[in-house]
Amino acid sequence: MTTTELMAAPSAPPLPDSPADRWRWLIRDGFTIARRDAIHWRRRPGQIVAGLAFPIMFVVLYGYVLGGSMSVAGGGAYMDFLIPGLFTMTMAFGVGDTIIGVNTDVARGVTDRFRSMPISAGSVVLGRALADMVWAVVNLAVLAICGLAVGWRWHGTLAAAGLAFGLLLLLRFSLVWAGIYFGLLARSPEAAASSWALLFPLTMLANTFASPELMPGWLGAIANWNPLSATVTATRELFENPGVGGNSWATENTMLLAVGWPVLIMLIFAPLAVRRYRNRSI
Repeated sequence: MTTTELMAAPSAPPLPDSPADRWRWLIRDGFTIARRDAIHWRRRPGQIVAGLAFPIMFVVLYGYVLGGSMSVAGGGAYMDFLIPGLFTMTMAFGVGDTIIGVNTDVARGVTDRFRSMPISAGSVVLGRALADMVWAVVNLAVLAICGLAVGWRWHGTLAAAGLAFGLLLLLRFSLVWAGIYFGLLARSPEAAASSWALLFPLTMLANTFASPELMPGWLGAIANWNPLSATVTATRELFENPGVGGNSWATENTMLLAVGWPVLIMLIFAPLAVRRYRNRSI
């Protein structure tokens, strides 16, 4: 290459100096990565249909097949008790999608190509988080429509219902960061896919499908302190659905824990995810 050609070759843009410029750089690149992930979903309609069918299947399975034999502590319709639990379960199962999606990019070399580009290091994980939150909103909307179709109703105010959905998305946002970290940590797509097996006990050992008061004492204590149970109980309270009760500290401070657990998860896993991405060897 001649000297003239070298001088005409495009060069990388200069790195921002001020903190404000760095934040703008991070957010701009993060939205670009999020758009890339969204375009990939559009090109895989089968995966989208399967993802949306998953929560609907649980409504039918637990609401109709098993619902006739289930009871709620304190009384009330089981379908009203169940749907907030399924909302939370769907947000938790989204972690599996995040882990597999992140690890697939790692296995295909996409993550390393991103690291070779002049983009903010945090934008790649931020973009994944934003894209997964869009998918979480779509999942939650589909499940809410399905719940309304089978008879579930919220009995509180519209503002309280909006706050309940906000708590569900807060939980999902915190778990996205855990999913990104474990996706970067997994050694292969097969290992990433095995994360689904760990999500079942996490969601089952909670108050998702049954009241902890009806469980054996030791199991009820585990269910009460499961981070997912705080969100389930808080949303039931805001929706004014049955199943809000108990005299443990966890059940009496459910709103505090419904915010505190996700914040704690984010404080732990967001820095770990960014550090893991930066420390990957090219």
